[in-house]
Amino acid sequence: MAYEIPVTQARAELADLINRVVYGGERVVVTRHGKPLVALVSAEDLRRLDEAEETAQEEQVISSVSSIGSTSPAGGDRQRFGIAAEHHGPRMS
Repeated sequence: MAYEIPVTQARAELADLINRVVYGGERVVVTRHGKPLVALVSAEDLRRLDEAEETAQEEQVISSVSSIGSTSPAGGDRQRFGIAAEHHGPRMS
């Protein structure tokens, strides 16, 4: 659970808040009128969040590519629908 603090109080206590985040491992949410504005997290937490985001994006790409690869190729449509016309070349009498 994150520690919440109003922006006016956060301004006055910024150095203390930074120490709480860095050395205490806390997460601080700065609010305005009771609504979250920003969060103070350690650089390590930010790195983990970035890695999680990258992993999620990679998994989405892999999923998209996998679904494209699982569709039947155009040749499969020929077999499914049959051949509409066939070319035999010029007739020799």
